[in-house]
Amino acid sequence: MNSIRFVRTLCPYCGCGCGITVCEINGRYLISPDKSNPVNAGKLCIKGRYLNQLLEALKDRPKSPMIRRGEKFVEVSWRKAAEVLARELRRRRKDSSFGFVSSAKCTNEENYLMQKLCRMLGSNNVDHCARLCHAPTVSALSRSLGSGAMTNPIDDIAKADCIFVVGSNTFEQHPIVATRILTAKDRGAKLIVADPRRNATTRNADLHLQLYPGTNVALLNAIAKVVVERGLYDEEFLSRNVSGFEDFLSFVSALNIDDLSKTCGVKREAIERVAELVSQRAAFVYCMGLTQFSSGTDGVTALANLALITGNVGREGCGIFPLRGQNNVQGACDMGALPEFFPGYARVNEENAKRFGELWKAEISGEKGLTLPEMFNSKEIEAMYIMGENPAVSEANCNKVRKKLSSLDFLAVQDIFFTETAEFADLFVPVASWAEKEGTFTNTERRVQRIRKFVNTNFPSDLEFISEVSRFLGFNFPSTPAEVFSEIEKVVRQYRGLGEKIDSGEAFWGGKILYSNGFSTPNGKARLFKVEYRAPAEKPDECYPFILTTGRVAFHFHTGTMSRKCNSLAEEVNSTFVEISERDSERLGVKRGEVVRVVTRRGEIKAKVVVGGIKEGVIFLPFHFSENPANALTSDALDPLSGIPELKVCAARVEVVESE
Repeated sequence: MNSIRFVRTLCPYCGCGCGITVCEINGRYLISPDKSNPVNAGKLCIKGRYLNQLLEALKDRPKSPMIRRGEKFVEVSWRKAAEVLARELRRRRKDSSFGFVSSAKCTNEENYLMQKLCRMLGSNNVDHCARLCHAPTVSALSRSLGSGAMTNPIDDIAKADCIFVVGSNTFEQHPIVATRILTAKDRGAKLIVADPRRNATTRNADLHLQLYPGTNVALLNAIAKVVVERGLYDEEFLSRNVSGFEDFLSFVSALNIDDLSKTCGVKREAIERVAELVSQRAAFVYCMGLTQFSSGTDGVTALANLALITGNVGREGCGIFPLRGQNNVQGACDMGALPEFFPGYARVNEENAKRFGELWKAEISGEKGLTLPEMFNSKEIEAMYIMGENPAVSEANCNKVRKKLSSLDFLAVQDIFFTETAEFADLFVPVASWAEKEGTFTNTERRVQRIRKFVNTNFPSDLEFISEVSRFLGFNFPSTPAEVFSEIEKVVRQYRGLGEKIDSGEAFWGGKILYSNGFSTPNGKARLFKVEYRAPAEKPDECYPFILTTGRVAFHFHTGTMSRKCNSLAEEVNSTFVEISERDSERLGVKRGEVVRVVTRRGEIKAKVVVGGIKEGVIFLPFHFSENPANALTSDALDPLSGIPELKVCAARVEVVESE
């Protein structure tokens, strides 16, 4: 007799949080989009469509933890692995020489326990991949609006009269969000896209602003100046809800639009047209093409300024929409997997350290910890515990990061697959995938959703393993997602009362629309900030005449640890390529498919040429691939406010490789 079971859960890829339905028939799994999930309503992107291949790939992962013995790994039990890790943690207790890396691919409950473990050991050296994507969002929107999160549900994009997309290839990387853009366009809404490349998103645009990478602040300030000069700002909204307008008025009045136009490479006429369009009911959508710069916080601040002066915050059909790249970036930040924030964005200081110390019955440090880039640059860090991240491929200037990983006294890596980072590990712990555990994710719109186990294996979840480690340290953490979420509701103010709403699909922290009744600032008002344009850390010169920028392709996710194991996705794109404009390819004498060498001040890689519609003088590399990794080239210059590396712009040259 056939055994049939249905389970509703979530896709493990991007921050959209799409629902999937799993049908298990005699141990085989059929995955389809969940028509009842309000996020995707029966749709899935190309990566979600091949989740069954990801399940197949899980069969080939290591079956037991492994400890390095010389050049080889020896299998041990999970209990022994927990004991070894606990021993290494205990050795460094309260000396801040241990760095913790949490994960945006893990559940809220797992991230909460990871940061709690770090802090109960006496250090705030805990961070995760938000440092490489949306740290500027937290930094900028927290000070401008009071909270570093998407202001509206993604459905509100469909209700806007104008959608301004900055640095996001939404149609390829967040296609479920793109369906809302198409709905708005069907109603007559205008789509503006600022991006140095021509791609699937710009092909749907009514206006494409093909700017130079790293010049977002110049572009956004120019648009704001036109809004102010033409009286297109919302005076009533500003007087009631916003402080700092007089200073901002003086600031933009002194700007020169022609200079800013030249800097960003966008014509004045286009800038003026954008100012007219965004003064309507507008949705401001952005991703890492706005944040991954040494001026990333300024870029997000400039976008927030534009949304505020046009009155497009705190009401339906408009707002600010940061698109999270991984499935639980929002939740990992909410849980406090950040060195400068405790759970719920309580800033790390002595007062809050005392409060959390009383909650956790431990002595908690009030000193800010190290960010991810700081950990890899610090001589103080002698050991690391990395959960579900792959910095050997994802970090800027990754060859430098690999040297740090290889020099550590002790490295523990906990993941579902044996990654490039695991190759440097002293202890590797294979753990349950999203299909094999319970818990919650918080998607890009602040909606908390449940994941449900549908595959039974012997692998412990990240939560169960952390709990086991805690017991060896005498902490005795809770060991079930329900127990941990109950603690989260008590500790994280934004999550109080959400547990009973999760199964309804309406568990938005802060409500569906933030700031409809005032801003989360001390005086209840948003604030405008003057942000001057600052050039990127590296500019093109005679030796390195190109601007190199990086990003994703539709078929892959982050460092490819999951997507590259799906045969159908790997068949589409499975190696590094470099996109060059038609004029630049002619000038260099290279054609599509030829191999070139891309060189920066940090290293060089080989890549096949793709001739595309990228802005002249700019080249593009995807960062998914471990062989010829793009991040061997990228700049690790940091944004002084958020600590994000300048992954999206550096100086480069392209050399023709002689045929062998």
